Amino acid sequence: MKAFVSVTLGAALALAGAAQAQEKYSLSIATGGTGGVYYPLGGGMANILSKYVPGLQATAEVTGGSVDNLKLIATGKPYIAFSMADAGQDAYRGEDKFKGTKVPLRTLMVLYPNRMHVVTIDGIGITRMADLRGKRVSTGSPGSATEVMGFRVIEAAGLDKDRDMKRERLGVAESVNALKDRKIDAFFWVGGLPTAAVTDLANTPGIKIKLIDHAETVAAMNRKYGPLYIEDVIPKATYRGMDADNRQATVWNILVSHENLSNQTAYNIVKTIFDKREDMIAVHKEAENFKLENQKAAASPIPFHPGAVKYFAERGVRIRVAPEMPALPHH
Repeated sequence: MKAFVSVTLGAALALAGAAQAQEKYSLSIATGGTGGVYYPLGGGMANILSKYVPGLQATAEVTGGSVDNLKLIATGKPYIAFSMADAGQDAYRGEDKFKGTKVPLRTLMVLYPNRMHVVTIDGIGITRMADLRGKRVSTGSPGSATEVMGFRVIEAAGLDKDRDMKRERLGVAESVNALKDRKIDAFFWVGGLPTAAVTDLANTPGIKIKLIDHAETVAAMNRKYGPLYIEDVIPKATYRGMDADNRQATVWNILVSHENLSNQTAYNIVKTIFDKREDMIAVHKEAENFKLENQKAAASPIPFHPGAVKYFAERGVRIRVAPEMPALPHH
């Protein structure tokens, strides 16, 4: 009788354990506006995580971008988020738009490079950064990392964002429409290649797109904010009408979570994204950059999550779990 009781008890416990393992839990993925790259990639990510991680129901949310996303993580609710490394660093350190509020972030993975676009069209008379003086310029939507990085590029180019231009705060899709309607003269956008809204502008009859070189701002930005930015190029084949490669500033995108995300969930998320990388590439070609060799502490100013470190170690990538990054000199 004793044996029977212990067997049935054991079976009951095993069933309870299985039920618990299959318990449904939900996760929101904070992305960006519908005209960018975060949103379609986030949608693809939500689909594969919901399909392949047992019990997980993931949904992608439209947001204002990196800064909004990091504020959502700060609530402690079940979020993972797309962010640019520079905005992430500000949140982690409690600086700039996060002054006085450090967000306990962890990096899940390094995603793809985000390229700053300074966009205008032929006939407006803007050929270099200095020509933005006196013009109507959109610097990105409030709560976006376009705005964070845009302000830094403007400053490094020797311009004042408030005094030297009439500034609008529009997302990329709204900026494109405003430029088509000649309500603005230029806009800033930092995103993957190609960005759908910029492609739409380039393909508009009667419009010839121009991207303004600004790679010369990188050194000054890195001196002030740390080694976050890279001199890079948007190839001229990216958008119709480009006359030459565009020399510009690039920053890495990262996928981040709150430090309280469980190790197992973090592991499952990263493993599934890498296992189903081809599915992600089918959603947007920037997912071709989801590579093991890009997973390094140098690419993210935020420490990696232990669950992510475990997965990468299994794949032969040792990530140095960085101690607190030293504070930058005050400026």
